[in-house]
Amino acid sequence: MPELKPSIQERASATGEAPEAPTLRWQAAVRALRHRNFQLFFSGQLISLVGTWMQTVAQSWLVYRLTGSGLKLGAVGFASQIPVFLFAPLGGIVADRINRKHIVIATQVASMLLAFILAALTLTHTVQVWHIFVLAALLGVVNAFDIPGRQSFLVDMVGKDDLMNAIALNSSMFNGARVIGPAIAGVLVARLGEGWCFFANGASYLAVIAGLLLMRLNAPARVSAKTSPWEHMAEGFRFVNRTAPIRALMLLLAVVSMTGMPYVVLMPIFADKILRGGGQEFASLIGSHDLGAVRLGILMGAAGVGALLGALTLAARTGVKGLGKWVSVCCGGFGISLMLFALSRSFWLSVFLLLPVGYFIMLQMSSSNTLIQVMVPDELRGRTMAVYSMMFMGMAPVGALLGGALSDRLGAPLTVAIGGLAAVAGAWWFSVQLPKIRVEARKLIVAQAMAGGEPAEEMAGPVAEE
Repeated sequence: MPELKPSIQERASATGEAPEAPTLRWQAAVRALRHRNFQLFFSGQLISLVGTWMQTVAQSWLVYRLTGSGLKLGAVGFASQIPVFLFAPLGGIVADRINRKHIVIATQVASMLLAFILAALTLTHTVQVWHIFVLAALLGVVNAFDIPGRQSFLVDMVGKDDLMNAIALNSSMFNGARVIGPAIAGVLVARLGEGWCFFANGASYLAVIAGLLLMRLNAPARVSAKTSPWEHMAEGFRFVNRTAPIRALMLLLAVVSMTGMPYVVLMPIFADKILRGGGQEFASLIGSHDLGAVRLGILMGAAGVGALLGALTLAARTGVKGLGKWVSVCCGGFGISLMLFALSRSFWLSVFLLLPVGYFIMLQMSSSNTLIQVMVPDELRGRTMAVYSMMFMGMAPVGALLGGALSDRLGAPLTVAIGGLAAVAGAWWFSVQLPKIRVEARKLIVAQAMAGGEPAEEMAGPVAEE
């Protein structure tokens, strides 16, 4: 797939100008941060996402401690994410019809309140499993509006020129928090209990809300609110269905989310029952006797390190050429790494194997997000990202429920191995589709670049390339 812009050397050759001094790689990798609004968003979200990952790990451990059931772990994952599948289409309509900044502020406030409620229930020792189910489901409803709104909001903060870098930095921020959050959660759960993780998450939302309020930005509605919302919803689905490159990317995301991602839900079982012989030194260091919680934090942190490296790899890129092949290769790499992880019974070997698991899945997801966003028109961005949310997060609960049920019957390792095999099959299917969809993808990227103000002659070269 083509680059949005020719390289510096190509432009210089075409115009007869002397080549510009090359930008330092690290400067290119953070170029979206030159926008003040994105700086505020980035710093606030980084703090908030650390709290989010703390709550994710602590909640999984709380459910496992209360029930000891893989099925219940899967069921809570289902309850937290199935609302995204059900309500994301409404979230997409809202993102295209209402000021996106206001949407994101509202969802962050709602998420903060839910975290404080869970903290209060846990700290007062009155929490029950059904409380966790209800609050997880409510947070899923919030996310159904937050994800399309926040993903669509990126282009309002940085424009199309820096959109790819903003997506990559957003993923880097998400996964940097994924490294820090589980590590802190492992210590807090072992020393103080799950409730303080939930309280810290609630407090962390104050940072992102403050950043959003400080922004000087207008993110107006892209379509008229007078048209029927149901017609707008149908228009979004029709666009995705008739656009072969976007449809293929969405289907691959659905396969991987449903079959591969349940490994995250089953991680407490690996930490407590399957992987032995590691983590004692860390438990001793923090003075904890809850070795399982410490191992869980280390395992989740390892996957987060890999995912952070994947996001930084994408951030270093300056064009979208070749991202389609990256999607296929990374999907296959994720599946193979996941199968190797399922075979391991050594704690530290499993920690090592989770690095490529996190690396490949994040690079696939971020590359898919980038390709979809550079192909979609602005007026359909919210609704298209709603479908992305349905495939990325909405299919995960189905996989979590099936994974939890299978783990009770077949065991967690075999369940994870089956998911890895399905991801490899999906990678093969996408690689077969890639030559058929490449030409249409180029046309869509050129059309959106021209709509954003790129001269047609600058795009002619990349379109002609194979």
